[in-house]
Amino acid sequence: MVMGPTCGMVLADLGAEVIKVEPLAGDNTRRLLGSGAGFFPMFNRNKKSIALDLQQPEGREAALRLIATADIVSENFKPGTMKKLGLDYASLSKLNERLIYVSHKGFLPGPYDHRTALDEVVQMMGGLAYMTGRPGDPLRAGASVNDIMGGMFGAIGAMAALAAREKTGKGQEVQAALFENNVFLVAQHMMQFAVTGQPAAPMPGRISAWGIYDVFTVRDGAQVFLAVVSDTQWQLFCDAFGLADLRADHRLDSNNDRVRARSWLLPLLRERLAPRTAAELSALFELHGLPFAPITRPEDLFDDPHLQQTGGLAPLTLPDGRATQVPLLPLTLAGERPGVRLNPPALGEHSRSLLASLGYSEAEVAALVAGAVVAVAQ
Repeated sequence: MVMGPTCGMVLADLGAEVIKVEPLAGDNTRRLLGSGAGFFPMFNRNKKSIALDLQQPEGREAALRLIATADIVSENFKPGTMKKLGLDYASLSKLNERLIYVSHKGFLPGPYDHRTALDEVVQMMGGLAYMTGRPGDPLRAGASVNDIMGGMFGAIGAMAALAAREKTGKGQEVQAALFENNVFLVAQHMMQFAVTGQPAAPMPGRISAWGIYDVFTVRDGAQVFLAVVSDTQWQLFCDAFGLADLRADHRLDSNNDRVRARSWLLPLLRERLAPRTAAELSALFELHGLPFAPITRPEDLFDDPHLQQTGGLAPLTLPDGRATQVPLLPLTLAGERPGVRLNPPALGEHSRSLLASLGYSEAEVAALVAGAVVAVAQ
């Protein structure tokens, strides 16, 4: 629902022609509510849609003819599904040795690969939920981090395979998986244990590496994240806020000293900063080059001045016809953000044109539609 579509979206944003092959009823994410309502419009821009019944021979034939024109096939099914359809890498590579095939799974091949995985499943079993929640209260991260990153790694693998094909003339299978992606995310904590012999504590219960690195509640109940992570920053911070007594306190001379003093230093700072507004604190931190951040909700980002002025949000038409904006890939190419060329497609929006490009006549397309092999946009 997210992993495979993310891979396709990344490649599409970077300029590839990406064709989304959907069942006749459409991708399930078209109909999700709640936290899944944003999946389809986010991860399916810049794609064309063809709707095929792959259970019927005529549908598989259309898929094979489409694949014959492709550089890359990307799939996100349970293990064995594509093999049953005759659309697995072993079958397709016999027809075209240059084909690159990207499989997005829950697990790479091994003892777990029969399990059904979800982002939340691998966060729980892969240490991320443990690290995100309070001690004894595992909590999934607030976004589909493994699905999205897993799809990104699928796209990275696909581009590496394209580069290899330029040298060898042969394609290859690329595999990306949620669990292994999650392990990669928590690898820094694994290596912390390897280096120190001490288990990493969950983030809310950790001993901070910096003396001041916290959310502060200030005037009118507003919150702001403030950080002072070096001795130079500590001096700037004290001067900016008139904290001469703290700057002169030798118990606070170094960052490590301030870490050891957190139990009494932070309550004191909270008391002194509480009368100020979040805006005032942010302005002073920005003026002196100190790290800070407002506590922002996702819906507020549509109005973020940096995103608006730098073109980080692009116009998008939702499937129901409403206009909105959508975040773009977080990179530039030759100074430009890769943009939106195609809105998220209607189900089967491109079925007729794609089949025509494969040599199907109008009569043949009509027969496929009448036989419920192909769906076209209404």
